[in-house]
Amino acid sequence: MKRIIDLTLPLETGMRGVAVETASTLRAGGWNATRLSLYSHCGTHVDAPRHFLDGAGGVDSLPLAACIGPARVIDLTPVEPREEITVERLGRLRERITRGDRVLLRTDWSRRHGRAEYRDALPRIGAGLARWLVDRGVVLVGVEPPSVADVNNLDELAAVHRILLGAGVVVVEGLANLDQLRSDSVELIVLPLSVRGGDGAPARAVAVINVEET
Repeated sequence: MKRIIDLTLPLETGMRGVAVETASTLRAGGWNATRLSLYSHCGTHVDAPRHFLDGAGGVDSLPLAACIGPARVIDLTPVEPREEITVERLGRLRERITRGDRVLLRTDWSRRHGRAEYRDALPRIGAGLARWLVDRGVVLVGVEPPSVADVNNLDELAAVHRILLGAGVVVVEGLANLDQLRSDSVELIVLPLSVRGGDGAPARAVAVINVEET
């Protein structure tokens, strides 16, 4: 038997970049409907190459094969605010990362969602680790903070994204509930909205695990 763990932050009004408004009600219009206003990088989302690269592909052109398949969960807890995650920080599990892998970095940072430090003091991937992941042939990197790099440091933000996106690595940000994964290997499904030419889009991310692993 399998169990599905939702790795997605629910979208709701009050979340950064999200507005949910009533468009119709059952009583007044005959049905319930809402109007959604979504920043392309709100909540749990996927970055497309064109997010930081001129003329690059949009989120609708991402290879879905990279978004579905086995993923390695690297437990980095506990992490320090603003910590730069290095290759050495991955520990012995780094030896198991090979070409074609998907890598999820568990920091438990999603527990801070809704607080200022969630965005402004996030642990982030260093440029050295980004290049190492590319050299290893990783096809997807997923993190719990809202970005893989410091959103308050444009040079770092651009450099890390360009290293990963320029090499075709799918970048997933804003993941949640990685603390519910009891195995260092899970089946991952991350499907972003197919926005034609989009620089990114919100996504639903889930992990499929064997019941005996819970």
